[in-house]
Amino acid sequence: MPVTVLLVDDEPLVRAGLRAVLAAQPDIEVVGEAADGAAVIPLVRRLRPDVVAMDVRMPLMDGIEATRAVLRTVAEPPKILVVTTFEDDEYVYEALRAGADGFLLKRARPAEIVHAVRLVAEGESLLFPASVRQLAARYGEGGGRDALEWARLTEREGEVLRLMAQGLSNAEIAERLAVGTETVKSHVGAVLAKLGARDRTQAVIAAYESGFVAPR
Repeated sequence: MPVTVLLVDDEPLVRAGLRAVLAAQPDIEVVGEAADGAAVIPLVRRLRPDVVAMDVRMPLMDGIEATRAVLRTVAEPPKILVVTTFEDDEYVYEALRAGADGFLLKRARPAEIVHAVRLVAEGESLLFPASVRQLAARYGEGGGRDALEWARLTEREGEVLRLMAQGLSNAEIAERLAVGTETVKSHVGAVLAKLGARDRTQAVIAAYESGFVAPR
């Protein structure tokens, strides 16, 4: 089954460009488009996309509010990939805190766009460690401190969380720690459960905001 994608952006040329890139892939299908976040909920419910590629700045409802609305009201929400012009935008950080699975720059090359959609569809988070560190240092509010103090991660779970914050995939973490991928998946699952995090992105944001990983 192909990965299904909903495109949400108020610029028709951006939507057309993304559609052209993604539709050229045999394993990806663009199932719908919207020009504003206010239209996302009914489209998600009707089309059931695997991934929503969502502009962060839109006139009626921006990507942050749309992300919150999807996660709050849809029983089995899709993965959300925020599409942005500027990687150091406060809106990007707020979208990640709201539950987006990662972000993609509008100037990204076609291969990077395709990779991003496939990655988040598989349940991985698309994070750029340097950018997230800068965003956390600039806009972080310390909201993850209590969660990490309460979580009481084991030494190995903490090690896995630090590697997640570096942007490593499960396979890369397994190679770094010389353990099996299934073992890493178990550790990641334990970290998410202890932090009450929806996904890897939320866990990484908590790690930076708590100071567990220094955002420098």
